[in-house]
Order: sequence, then C-alpha cells, then structure tokens
Amino acid sequence: MNDIKNNKFESNKKYFTICIYTIFVILVGSIIIKLIMSWEEAVTTINKYASAVSPFLIGAFIAYLINPLMKYFDQKIFTNLLKIKSARKRKYFSLALSYALVIGLIYICFYYIIPQLFTSLTDLIQSIPLFYDKIYEFLNNLETNYPDIDFNYINNLLDKALPNMVDTLKNFVTNAIPLIYSTSVSVIRWLLNIIIAIIVSIYMLSDKNVLQKNFKRFIYAFFPTNFTNNFMKTLGECNKIFSGFIIGKSIDSLIIGIICFVLMSIFKMPYPLVISAIVGVTNMIPYFGPFIGAVPGTIILLLISPLKSLGFIILILVLQQFDGLYLGPKILGNSTGLKPLWIIFAITIGGSLAGVAGMFFGVPLMAVFTYLANQMIEKKLKTKNITINTDSE
Repeated sequence: MNDIKNNKFESNKKYFTICIYTIFVILVGSIIIKLIMSWEEAVTTINKYASAVSPFLIGAFIAYLINPLMKYFDQKIFTNLLKIKSARKRKYFSLALSYALVIGLIYICFYYIIPQLFTSLTDLIQSIPLFYDKIYEFLNNLETNYPDIDFNYINNLLDKALPNMVDTLKNFVTNAIPLIYSTSVSVIRWLLNIIIAIIVSIYMLSDKNVLQKNFKRFIYAFFPTNFTNNFMKTLGECNKIFSGFIIGKSIDSLIIGIICFVLMSIFKMPYPLVISAIVGVTNMIPYFGPFIGAVPGTIILLLISPLKSLGFIILILVLQQFDGLYLGPKILGNSTGLKPLWIIFAITIGGSLAGVAGMFFGVPLMAVFTYLANQMIEKKLKTKNITINTDSE
C-alpha cells in the first residue's frame, strides 16, 4: 500500500511533445479525410463560416494594403520631415492620413470617373449600329475599287459571322451597365460589412504592434526556438515578396493608365477614359496584361477609324516598352525573382483556376512558393554538403 502511494506521476517532456504532435497529425488527417469524403458539404460549410467572418477577413486585407502606406508616412513625413518624437502621435497621424488619402481617392473615382465611364459606355452602345454600317461600307468600297478580286467568299463569311459578332458585342456592352448596377446594389447590401471591415482594419493597424507581439509569443511558446527563428525570418521574406509585388504593380498600373489617358486625350482618340481604365487594370497581369488590354480598345477604335486604331496599337507598344524597360524595373525591381517561364506558368495556372484574379495573384504566390522551395532545397543540400554550380556555360 505504501509502495502505491510513493509511485507519483512524473511528467516527461519528450513523450508529451510526441503526444501533442500525434494528436495534431491525427486531427489534420481526419479533417482532410472528411473534406475528401464529403466535398460538397465541406465547401458549403466553409462558405458559411467564411461569410460570417468576411468582415474580419476583408478588414485584415485592407489593413495589409494600407500598412505600407502608413509606414511610409510615419518614416518620411512625421519622422524625417516633421521630426515628431512621440511614436504614439506618429502612429495616429499616419493612420489618419493614410485613410484620408484612400477615402479621397475612392471619392474621386465615384464622383468623377464612374459617371464618365457610364457616359462613355452609353455612347458606345448607341454607336454600335453605326459601326455595323461602316464595316459594310468599307467592304463595298473595297469591292468597287478592286473589281478583279472576288469578295463573294468574304461577304458570305461576314454575312454569317458579323451579325453574330455585333450582337455579342452589343449584348456584352448592354449588359455591362446592369451588371455594374447590380454590383452597386450588392455593395450597398454589404455596406454594413464594409463599415465593419474598415473599423476592423483601423483597429488592426492601430494595434499592429500588439498583434505582432502576441503572435510571436504564441509561436515561441509552442514551437522550438530554432524553428521559430527560421519561421519568422521566412514569413517576413514571404510578406516582403508578396506585398512588394501587389503594391508595386498597383502603382505601376495606375501610372500606365494615367499616361494612356493623357496621350489618348492629346491625340484626340475617342473613349479615352474607358480604354485607359481597361489598359490600367489589365496591366496588373504581367507580360500578357498590356496586350489583353489593347484588344478591346483596338476593336473599338477600328470600328471608328482604322487610322486611330493603328495609332492606338503604336501607343500601346510604346507604353509596354516604357513599362517593361524603365517604369516596371524602377518600381518593382526584382520583387518576385521569377524567370519569365515561371511567370507564364503562374499566369496560366492561376487564370485557369481563378480567372483574372488568379492571373494576377498567381505571380506573387508562385514567387513565394519558389522562395520557400529554394530555402528547403538549399537547406537539404547544405545538410548533405553538396554544392551545385548553376552558372551558365
């Protein structure tokens, strides 16, 4: 009886860690099996919970985008220029200035740019019958001026294809305004969530030092120190790659869109705002973006004036060269570190999985994945004491 009383339970840190890892692996494995076995139900459940926490996810994304701007104002204006010593005051001033700038830009878009977009789209819809007549007039003039050439095949082909193409274009442009309207209604319906998201983002940016500290405390408390040090360093590099591309490419595309608008206005090309907006947005997609954005503008201008369409093509080529050789490297530098082959691969896979958004986000995600893969490979090679020369011969 005394022997039983003297046998006290003694904790063993090694076996406790093994048990925790075992429970974690079993839990993760069970979740994966559950997802595979009932995929549709799992997607419905995920969407339900994602919808519930969407204001916080949107708020975190807003805070992520505004944080670099806030840091810039803190360092350049309130620290270096105004010499404000209080870190608390600098934080609140930077936060207020950042949101004031963003809200001001949004106000300008809604008050000035969007009404002009509606006007341009309306004019474009009304001009579609004129475009149709101009195409047939152009073909008739060709047939009159060159009677030796047989245009019957071309005419028959266009008689079948052109009406369908024009109807498709007309339906697309006509449905654009209702689509924008329905989107606006949806935005109004989600106004409460947006307001909550903005409030969440403000609190996140205000308390970002506390959040970072608590995150580090959690990681260091439950994981080995060496692993945590490497993890925090890797996480910082991934954030630098991802945010650097997103912010840099956004600034780059905004500048290209503005330059395109200014040049189109100088050369008196029609619909400069609509076409420049398309060029600026599609420029977010590396390599293919400028050419994707040039297609709608070229078609629209071709129906109005072939000469202006040719001038627009030359304008886009000049802008693309300026962006690729000068502006892009100045703003982005080597933020992704990806070779053209991997950028094309990321755009292709991202586009097939998530459309235009996938084409854009696929590049920074591929850059992050490549960085992680390189880190892992370098670590394994270092462990094996293997050095591989990658210099080209």
